[in-house]
Amino acid sequence: TTEIYTLSLHDALPIWIISHLVRSGQQIYAPDGDLVVLGAVSAGAEVIADGNIHVYGALRGRALAGVKGDVEARIFCQSLEAELISIAGRYRISEEIDLGPADRGKAMQVHLADDRLIIDHLMR
Repeated sequence: TTEIYTLSLHDALPIWIISHLVRSGQQIYAPDGDLVVLGAVSAGAEVIADGNIHVYGALRGRALAGVKGDVEARIFCQSLEAELISIAGRYRISEEIDLGPADRGKAMQVHLADDRLIIDHLMR
């Protein structure tokens, strides 16, 4: 069973919360808000949001944030092993996601700066 919770605080955008693993072949879309996945995103799965994407597990599938053009959107995950990451249409495929051995398995964030995708540690 899929449990989807939607939170809305006054004028804030809605937050879509997925309380399970997103499996290969599944596509989850959070229109007009942020998407929070409390599990992992498997290879072959796709998570899409008009706002930010938070994955409290490994991100192995595809993550597309800011799909309506929000250049301030970000992707946050506990381990970046994605097939594709995209923010506001700017994307990288797995072969272009250059993480050194020391960065594998670490919490990461993806954002745009000067129209380029930047991958940083979540905590410094």
